[in-house]
Amino acid sequence: MRFKLLLVAVPALMSMLMCSALFGQEQSTDKPPLRVGIAGLVHGHILGFLNNYKNRHDFQIVGVAEADRELSQRYAKRFGLDEKLLFADLEKMLDTAKPQAVVTYTNTFDHRKVVEACAKRGIHVMMEKPLTVSLEDARAMQRAAEAGNIHVLVNYETTWYRSNKAVYDLVHEGALGEVRKIVSHFGHRGPKEIGVGPEFLAWLSDPKLNGAGALFDFGCYGADLATWILDGQRPLTVTAVTQQIKPDIYPKVDDEAAIILTYPRAQVIIQASWNWPFDRKDMEVYGKTGYAFTVLRDDVRVRREGQAQDQKIAAKPLPAPEDDPLSYLKAVVNGQIRPSGLSSLQTNVIATEILDAARQSAQSGKTIILPAGK
Repeated sequence: MRFKLLLVAVPALMSMLMCSALFGQEQSTDKPPLRVGIAGLVHGHILGFLNNYKNRHDFQIVGVAEADRELSQRYAKRFGLDEKLLFADLEKMLDTAKPQAVVTYTNTFDHRKVVEACAKRGIHVMMEKPLTVSLEDARAMQRAAEAGNIHVLVNYETTWYRSNKAVYDLVHEGALGEVRKIVSHFGHRGPKEIGVGPEFLAWLSDPKLNGAGALFDFGCYGADLATWILDGQRPLTVTAVTQQIKPDIYPKVDDEAAIILTYPRAQVIIQASWNWPFDRKDMEVYGKTGYAFTVLRDDVRVRREGQAQDQKIAAKPLPAPEDDPLSYLKAVVNGQIRPSGLSSLQTNVIATEILDAARQSAQSGKTIILPAGK
């Protein structure tokens, strides 16, 4: 009988000790949720953030700054946010709510204002792509970030695609040889055609608030990825052509754009469009001895020297915290990692320089030669 009691008691005791140890470990490493403020609600990607936020316990929304009261109340009702969190003025929200980080869903033109306000208060910022509407604003944001000792992150959907990281790794392992050409395709049928909200459409189709049309809206993906894959190189020249295929829908901005970038030993072609028959966010990278194409989020097609045809390969999962924007933001704010690559301010200042030059090229009909050493 005593032997039987020991058989029962020992596992039970071990289980209690393990649970106690695990509980103690959780308690010792547990941190309070990251205090986050929201700047603006006019960018439709706010829906993705709030839907993600609902399932997280490591974030706390402490304030929402949006001048359109009807819009902020609509979001508050839909996502169960206390109306006490709503502010009409950004600076008042920052001073009252005191967030550790701000996620930005304004129009692109207002990104500079958000960064400068946050930098004065030592608050980190993550915004939706692209960084801003001009190189002048990008450099002003860079100066503000340095003066305020804050991190500025740019969130691209494609940053979290394991297929892009797989191609990057192939390039940097030397599996494709030296990169000779990158061709990227980004866009969809058009913002109105896919049914974005009226507050989103209003500024996407405004050349001041968006910087351009498809040229900035989707050209930014290709500029960001090319700069990352080519290790921060700036192009020598930028040539762009834009069109208004649907002037009845988008009378003020382009809906079709192509950008050609030249580098000392490579060429990049970025195709940005509001006229694709289907959504596209894919890239082709050609090296001296092989190529790799991204296939949606998770797969790549690779052909190496000596192979008769390419092979479809599943890309490896991204490691945490580099697998989603909220985890990445939290890790940066907590000092666990320093921003680099696709999300970093340094990469996105170069991407903005490319887009600014592309706009100049499209307007003038000339190739823009970028100044050296900038």
